[in-house]
Amino acid sequence: MSPPRATARLQLHAGYTLDDACAQAPYYAALGISHLYLSPISQARSGSTHGYDVIDHQRINPELGGEAALRRLSDTARRHGLGLIADIVPNHMAAHATNAWWADVLRHGAQSRHARTFDIDWQPADTALHGKVLLPVLGEPYGESLAAGHIRLIHDSAAAEGYAIEAGGQRLPVAPGTAPAGDTPDAVCAAFDPAVPRGAARLHALLERQHYRLAWWRTAPEQINWRRFFEISELVGVRVEDDAVFDAVHALPLQLVREGVLDGLRIDHVDGLASPGAYLRRLRQQLDEARARNGGDIRLGSGVAPALRNDGGAGYLVVEKILAEDETLDARWPVDGTTGYDFMDQAGALLHAPDAQAPLEQFWTTLSGDARSAPAQLLDARHRMLARHFPVERQGLVRALTHIAQQDLRTRDWPPTAIDRVLTALLAAFPVYRSYAEDGGRSAEDERWCRLALDRAREALDASESDIQLLEQIGAWLAGPQQRGADEPSPALRRFQQLTPPLAAKALEDTLFYRRGPLLSRNEVGSSPTQFALPLAAFHALTYARARSHPHAMLATATHDHKRGEDTRARLAVLSEMPERWQRAAENWIPRLGSAGTSTPADRYLLLQSLVGAWPLTLSVEHAGDVAAFLERIVQWQEKALREAKLHTSWTDPNAGYEAAARLCVTALQDTDKGQALLRDIAAWTAGIAPAGLVNSLTQTLLRNTLPGVPDLYQGTDLWDFSLVDPDNRRPVDYAARAALLAAGDPGAARVGAAHAVAAQAGAALAASTSSSPIATDSSAWRSGAIKLQLIQRCLALRASDPGLFDHGDYLPLTAQGPRADHVIAYLRQHEARAVLVVAPHHCALALAPYAQDQAAQAARFWDGTLVQLPEGLGAMRNVLSGQPVNVDATGSIALAELLRDCPVALCATG
Repeated sequence: MSPPRATARLQLHAGYTLDDACAQAPYYAALGISHLYLSPISQARSGSTHGYDVIDHQRINPELGGEAALRRLSDTARRHGLGLIADIVPNHMAAHATNAWWADVLRHGAQSRHARTFDIDWQPADTALHGKVLLPVLGEPYGESLAAGHIRLIHDSAAAEGYAIEAGGQRLPVAPGTAPAGDTPDAVCAAFDPAVPRGAARLHALLERQHYRLAWWRTAPEQINWRRFFEISELVGVRVEDDAVFDAVHALPLQLVREGVLDGLRIDHVDGLASPGAYLRRLRQQLDEARARNGGDIRLGSGVAPALRNDGGAGYLVVEKILAEDETLDARWPVDGTTGYDFMDQAGALLHAPDAQAPLEQFWTTLSGDARSAPAQLLDARHRMLARHFPVERQGLVRALTHIAQQDLRTRDWPPTAIDRVLTALLAAFPVYRSYAEDGGRSAEDERWCRLALDRAREALDASESDIQLLEQIGAWLAGPQQRGADEPSPALRRFQQLTPPLAAKALEDTLFYRRGPLLSRNEVGSSPTQFALPLAAFHALTYARARSHPHAMLATATHDHKRGEDTRARLAVLSEMPERWQRAAENWIPRLGSAGTSTPADRYLLLQSLVGAWPLTLSVEHAGDVAAFLERIVQWQEKALREAKLHTSWTDPNAGYEAAARLCVTALQDTDKGQALLRDIAAWTAGIAPAGLVNSLTQTLLRNTLPGVPDLYQGTDLWDFSLVDPDNRRPVDYAARAALLAAGDPGAARVGAAHAVAAQAGAALAASTSSSPIATDSSAWRSGAIKLQLIQRCLALRASDPGLFDHGDYLPLTAQGPRADHVIAYLRQHEARAVLVVAPHHCALALAPYAQDQAAQAARFWDGTLVQLPEGLGAMRNVLSGQPVNVDATGSIALAELLRDCPVALCATG
C-alpha cells in the first residue's frame, strides 16, 4: 500500500454516524484527502461522544450504524478514491456492566474466563479485597448509600441468576449460587429492601458474597485494585500483552484489514501498554499478513472498486505518543510514526517570537505571585498527583520493589518507607512519559532519560548517602530484562512504566497547563513548559530528522484532544510580537473583569486570553444572542480550566463559591453596563490583531501540507477554527458551507469529486484545473476562511499529482537575503525533475495584517529588497496560488515583494 497522502480525522458518535461520514466522501475527495481517519468504531458505552470507552472490541458500534454502515462508508470512500484508517483502543475498556467481559469478571471473580483480560490485582494489600474487584461507583460512602436506598436488589429476567444489583447507575450481576430464593420476585426484592433494617442487613450480606465490593467513588485513588486509564475509574486497563487477549482485541480490525475495509490503524495511548515494542512488532506482523491476504481488488459488500487496488504491502500504522522536548520515537518500533503532536508543538513554537518570553513570564509572575520556574511548578504538580491522585499505584510499585529487595540478602534491609521516599523522588523527576526497558533492556536514549531522572532525584534527596545508594539500586531494578527477546517486564518494571505516563500527562497537560499561563498558545498537548519558541534552524533540523526516520508520520495542528484550536493558538501567537502592548491592555482589563471578591488576577488573565484567542471573526457585540452563545462556551471552558488547575477548585472538591465568582466575570460582560463596555473594548482590540492571526494561520497550514509527512486535517479546521478544549472542539461541522466555498472558489474541484476520479488522476485533474486560476484573496475570502480552504486544496492537489515528490522528495531549506531575511521561511521539496517551492512569513504577522484587509499592496511593500535564492537547474515555476509564472532573475533570485504581491504565502511548482 502507498502511505496516505492526507488524512481527515472524523469524530464519530450517535449524532455523527458512519453514514454521515459517507455523505462527506465527495467533499473530502474534492478537497484532496486520501484517507478518512475515524475515531474508534468498536462498540462503546451508550451515548459515548468519543468512542474510547469500549464495551465490545468485536462489534462495530450500532450507534454509529453498525457493520453495514461501515461497509457502506468503505464502498463509497473507495469509489471516490478514499481509504479508511481507524483508531483502536488496545489499552483499556469501559469498566461498566454493559461490557460483557467485565460483567463476567464481576459475576465469576478470579475464576472468570476474562479474569486475565483485565489488569486486576487479586491479592492487594487490603485483605478485604482479596479475590474481589473494587467498584468505586457510589455517590456517598457505602453505609450511607445502603441506608439511602441507592443500592438495591432488583429482578432482572435477562440476568443469568434472575436478579441484579442496582447501584451507581448500573445493573451489576450476582455471583452464581448467591441469588436469593423466594416465592415471587416481588417478595424477594421486598425482603432485601434497604429501607427496612432487616432488609438492609440481608442486602449487605448478599453484597459481601459477591466478587466485587461496592465503594464510594472517593476511595478509588487509595484502594482501587485494578489499573485505570490515567485516573479515570470508569476505564479499566486491558492486558493486551496476553496472547489470547491480543487476539480478542484485534480480531475485528485485522479482519477489516483483510477484507480491504481498513487500510491502517492508529493506536491509542501506546504508552499504557506493558510492552509497547513487543505489542507493535506483533501487530505489525499481523497487520502486514492481513494486507497480504487481500492483494487484489478490494471486495466490499456492494461489489468491487476496480479503481483502487490493494498492493498487499505494509498497512499504515501510527501511534499516539507524546514526545518530550529532545525525545525521539523509539527506533525499535515498526511504525510509520506518531499521530502528530510533536509537529503540532514544533509548528506552534515556530510562530512565537522568542524575545516575548521574558516579559510575558515576568507579567505572569506579577499576576500569580508565584516566582517559581516552570520546572519547579511542574515538580510540585507531579508530587501532588503522586500523593493524591495515584497513591494506590505508587504503593503497588513500592510493594513490588520491596518484594525484590527481600529476595536478596544485600538489599532486604531496605524498608518500604525508604523505598517509597526514594521512589517518589525518582517518579517526580522522570523527564519523559516512560522508559521502554524491553527487548534486551533500555535503548541508548532510554538510558539517557533514566540517568537524567536519577540525577535529578539525587539532587532532590538532599544528598543522603543511604537514599542515594537506594536510588541507584532502584534504578538497577528498573533497568529491565537484559536478554534480547525477553519482552515480559517484571511486575515492578511494568508498574513503573505504566505509572509514569499518566503521571506525566496529568501533571503537565491537565494541571500545570491550566494553572500557569504566560501565553496560553504554548500550553498545548505535546508542548514543553520550558520551550516558548523554536528557532527556524532548529525547526528545519527537526523536520529533516523526521523525514529521515519517519517520512510518513502524521503532521497535525489540531486534534480531538487539543486545548485550543489551531487558529486560536495562531492568533495568540501574535501577542508574542507585541508583549508590551498586550500587557498594557491586560493591565487595563483585569481590574475591570472583577475585583478581589471574584477570581484571582491570574485566573482573570487566563480568561482574557481565552476571550481574545477564541473570539469568532464574524461575532458582533451588537448581536446579543451570538454573544451569549460565545460567552456560554467561555463559561464551559472556564469551569474545566479552573477544576483542572486544582488551585481554587477541582473535580473532586468543587468550590461552588469560587466558581460562581469566576463565572460572574464572564456573565457580567453581557449583564452589566460596565461589563458591556469592557466587552466592546476587548472585541475592538481583538479585531485589531485578528488579521495578523490569520496570517500566522496560513503559515501553519502551508507548513503542515507541504513538509515531509502525512498532513492530518482535524474535522472542521479546513475553515478557521477558534475552538477551545473539548467538548468545544467537537462541535458539529457545517459541511454544506464548506462544500459551497470549495465549489465557488474552484469549480474544477467539484467536477473532480463528482466524477469520482481517484488518487493521482484526481490530483492531476485538479492541479490542471487550478494551474492558472488564482485563489480568492479579498477580505471576504479571509473572513469566511475560503482562503484557508483553497490553500489546503491547492497543496493537496500538488501532493496527489506528484506523490513521489512528497513521499520521497528531498527537503532543502533556503536562505533569504535583504532587510526582511529573518522573517522568511522558505524551502524546496525536490524529486528528480520536479520541485515545489514554499515561502511563508515568520514573526511578522502584525506587519502583514493588511493582506487580510484588502490592502495587499501595502503589505507586500514589507518585502521590498528581500530575495530568496534558488539552486540552479530548477526550470520554470508557477505560483500555484496566484496562477502566475514566478519571475526568477539571472542570479536565480526571487523578489518576495513580487512573489507575495497578493498573498502572504506562496506555493510554487515546476512544470
